[in-house]
Amino acid sequence: MTDFLSELEWRGLLYQQTEGAAAHLAAGPVAAYCGFDPTASSLHVGSLVPIMGLVHLQRAGHRPVALVGGGTGMIGDPSGKASERQLLTVEEIDANVAGIRAQLERFLDFSGEHAARLVDNAEWLRELHAIEFMRDVGKHFTVNVMMQKESVKARMDAGISYTEFSYMLLQAYDFLELNRRYGVTLQIGGSDQWGNITAGTELVRRTLQREAHGVTLPLVTTTSGQKFGKSEAGAVWLDATRTSPYQFYQFWVNAEDADAVRYLKMFTLLEREDIDALATALAAAPHERAAQRRLAREVTTTVHGPVAASLAEEVSKVIFDKKVDARALTKDVFITLATEIPRATVGTTNGAVSVIDALEAAFGLSKTAARKLIQQGAVTVNGDKMAAEAPTVEAASAVHGRWFLLRKGGRDVAVLELS
Repeated sequence: MTDFLSELEWRGLLYQQTEGAAAHLAAGPVAAYCGFDPTASSLHVGSLVPIMGLVHLQRAGHRPVALVGGGTGMIGDPSGKASERQLLTVEEIDANVAGIRAQLERFLDFSGEHAARLVDNAEWLRELHAIEFMRDVGKHFTVNVMMQKESVKARMDAGISYTEFSYMLLQAYDFLELNRRYGVTLQIGGSDQWGNITAGTELVRRTLQREAHGVTLPLVTTTSGQKFGKSEAGAVWLDATRTSPYQFYQFWVNAEDADAVRYLKMFTLLEREDIDALATALAAAPHERAAQRRLAREVTTTVHGPVAASLAEEVSKVIFDKKVDARALTKDVFITLATEIPRATVGTTNGAVSVIDALEAAFGLSKTAARKLIQQGAVTVNGDKMAAEAPTVEAASAVHGRWFLLRKGGRDVAVLELS
């Protein structure tokens, strides 16, 4: 049991709160919700901020409600968007909701005294009637106030449709309906959701005369000012078919030194003492990247499980550590390597593999360039340096009867597979 707001604060996850929120949380267990927009079948690492908010809420003895927007997803939240979203079909939204639901179940405990709940707002929003909604909900909002909300103001120059302008009312109605059905009295979300959240608290107070509060979490950027959650390949997804566990691990292990400790606080459940120790280790020996490696292991384990995390860590070592013994690697490591780094199928001549041909197939080198690298002593196979006078390896030396690990220079690695 912890104090929810204090825990968020020291972890750098607290941005805003409505007046009286702290007293409301201190009075006893509350039910609180956070919404997730089903614009894709997977959440991405940016979604981990509100997810961790729900995790800390549950650890503090409160009851989290994860709301998936099967209804609001048909409209689209204008927050943070410079233009209109492309509208999805009902079938696309329902498929996305199912994918997100499975991901949220990895983080929250759905049993016990403070069991989490998964809810889809399609249950009530798709059944709404326009006239009743305008009379019962719309009358509580003035256009003047709605136009002052940041999500609307930011779009006034570019233009905003009535469809997206009305999104605020639908999200406010979610809060009202969750209060009626499940006793929800608190909403958490990103700082860009403040206008939508306060619209919901006001609607609950005006229609039901009940207390309602909001807490927001910061939008994360890297120290260098880049948008968090982007890699060279694009968004970093929680779905292993979109971003492999190895690529996911690499995203975290490549965090800048200035960000690593901050991310440990935000995205792991490590205690303050452990994080302080990692911060000390990082300052003393930044080249060892102890903080980044622990960060990558913790988050990958949470999202993809301990087996996938261990495999990703092992594959990472193989690629970046020239001293790794290729003969000690498991079949799973080679299979994973073959999907993440250059791979070539090689044949044999008189029971031997030509390393010159392998360099050509794996890295696109000419035979002349390949011979020059071998002469310079810059090529190894399974850790053995190739000799210029005999640039071949015996097929019988293949690891698990199938694989070779080919290196050229310091960081270029490829997997060779016997045909």
